[in-house]
Amino acid sequence: QVQLVESGGGLVQAGGSLRLSCAASGGTFSSYVMGWFRPAPGKEGEFVATISRSGGTTYYENSVKGRFTISRDNAKNTVYPQMTNLKPEDTAVYYCAAAVLSRTVDGTTAANDYNYWGQGTQVTVSS
Repeated sequence: QVQLVESGGGLVQAGGSLRLSCAASGGTFSSYVMGWFRPAPGKEGEFVATISRSGGTTYYENSVKGRFTISRDNAKNTVYPQMTNLKPEDTAVYYCAAAVLSRTVDGTTAANDYNYWGQGTQVTVSS
C-alpha cells in the first residue's frame, strides 16, 4: 500500500552537499515515523536518521550529527535529508523507510521496526 521513492543522490566531492528526498504514496504519511538507513558491512541497514510524525523530534547517528539534517513536509508527503560537509565514508546507498509505531514512540533506530522501504538512492562522495 505504501510506496517510497528516493531521489537526490549523485556524485559529489568531499565537503559538498546533497539534498535527498523521499516521496511517499499510499497510506497516511503523517502517521509514520520516517527513517533513513545505509548499508554497512554485514548489514542491510545502518541507522542514519529518524524523524517523528510531526517533525518535531529527530535522532542522528553519531557520525552524521552536525552535518545531516532531516526534515519533513507532511503536506507534500516528503521527507528531506539535507547532507552537508559530505565525506567519502558517507558513500552508500541511502534508503528511506516508514515505520508504524505506537503513538508513544517518536522514532526508532532499528531497521526491523520499519514497515516500508524505498529502493534507495546512491550517494557517492569522492575525495
